Amino acid sequence: MTGLIEKIPFRRLAEPEEIAAAHLFFAGDDAGYVTGQVLFVDGGISVGV
Repeated sequence: MTGLIEKIPFRRLAEPEEIAAAHLFFAGDDAGYVTGQVLFVDGGISVGV
């Protein structure tokens, strides 16, 4: 697991609440005008590698 964590710019795994917050955003009224988006909740690994 430490090899993966070293590749994540935030140097840690996400907390469950952080993942849930992203889901709640898209399910809520604040995302009412958002369409066709992909949100990576990955601590930057998708752009940092």
